[in-house]
Amino acid sequence: MSKRTVLIVVAAAAAAGLGFWYWHGQTPAKQESKLETAKVERGRLVAKVTASGTLSAIVTVQVGSQVSGRIAELHADFNSAVKKGQLIARIDPQLFQAAADQASANLMAAQGNLAKAKAQAADAQRQAARSAQLAAQKLVAQADADTAQSNADAAAAGVQAAEGSVAQTRAALSQARVNLAYTNILSPTSGTVISRNVDVGQTVAASLQAPTIFVIAEDLAKMQVNTSVAEADVGRLRDGMPATFTVDAYPSEVFKGKVRQIRNSPTTVQNVVTYDAVIDVANPDLKLKPGMTANVTFIYAEKDDVLKVANAALRFKPPPGFYVPEGGASGGSGPGGQGGGRREGGQAGQGGQGRPEGARAEAPDRRTLWVLTNGKPSPQRVRTGISDGTTTEIVEGPVEAGTEVVTDAPAPPSGFAQAMRRPL
Repeated sequence: MSKRTVLIVVAAAAAAGLGFWYWHGQTPAKQESKLETAKVERGRLVAKVTASGTLSAIVTVQVGSQVSGRIAELHADFNSAVKKGQLIARIDPQLFQAAADQASANLMAAQGNLAKAKAQAADAQRQAARSAQLAAQKLVAQADADTAQSNADAAAAGVQAAEGSVAQTRAALSQARVNLAYTNILSPTSGTVISRNVDVGQTVAASLQAPTIFVIAEDLAKMQVNTSVAEADVGRLRDGMPATFTVDAYPSEVFKGKVRQIRNSPTTVQNVVTYDAVIDVANPDLKLKPGMTANVTFIYAEKDDVLKVANAALRFKPPPGFYVPEGGASGGSGPGGQGGGRREGGQAGQGGQGRPEGARAEAPDRRTLWVLTNGKPSPQRVRTGISDGTTTEIVEGPVEAGTEVVTDAPAPPSGFAQAMRRPL
């Protein structure tokens, strides 16, 4: 064996010995000094769901124009209070008045043609009757009598055609008058104008769709909030439950409402599914305005005087090489309690990892807390309840108010874990 080989073997043995000494003699003390902990407390716990939404009037009507033309008059503006049937705008009626006059003249002409057709039909009928009498007396040829009867029938048909023309021109006149009436834009409901989209002199075109001239909110004293609730939280909501919210305009004031409806239609944005929860809100002082952003809170459970622990303690998973003292797992509960003196505690408290194959999955409300007992961490199984997002209720378990639990711990240096894997 060469001198170099001997030196390598000696160095490896020294490193393994140093790692073994550090592992057994130094790691627990250093690790304990770096543990981050929190205490189990007793107090009030409120479980809630938060969401954002937008305020709007319960009924909002968009008032448009069914005819095209130039805006001649405006009788309402922003924030104007209007009544149902009130004239709020007028489109220049000159072209529509002219069309109505033309349709009226066409009707008069059609009625004159009808009167003329009736007179001709009456004359043709008399001639046909006279020819029939003369033909019976053999005074005229039968062919002449037949011709007279045909003329009478044609004249009667002409009367029907004239009557149809009168009906058509009458319908055209009615349409022209309706279009003329549409130049007067009336409010369809009583409320407040919250938007005006045109000015006097502006031309609106209604060829494809009705242009919006005004937006009227029916009653601003009664409003609603449309919130987007995540699919993970929508199951906690129900119709009729109370809700509170704040708006940026009044950050120190909390407004109250009640859930009217949880709509079944989903909204998907970037693979995130939300549902619309509609909240009815009273607005007697008219502080709230349409379009405001509301930060909504739904309280679905609340309890007084309960044991609660920080969620960080429930999420804590021991890193590889986490120190477990001899007999540290009290009562043998949890994976970390089966056999004391283990140093690789990474399987403990990780939601049942390391269970025998075929073992029954444990309930989701069963969690592991790493409790400090005499300065040493040991895993304890607890049953959890409601959570407010920061702390969680402890329903059952070997902990009490003031119990210190681990929330975080540093992993040991990787070099020592590698040293422990090398054969001595």
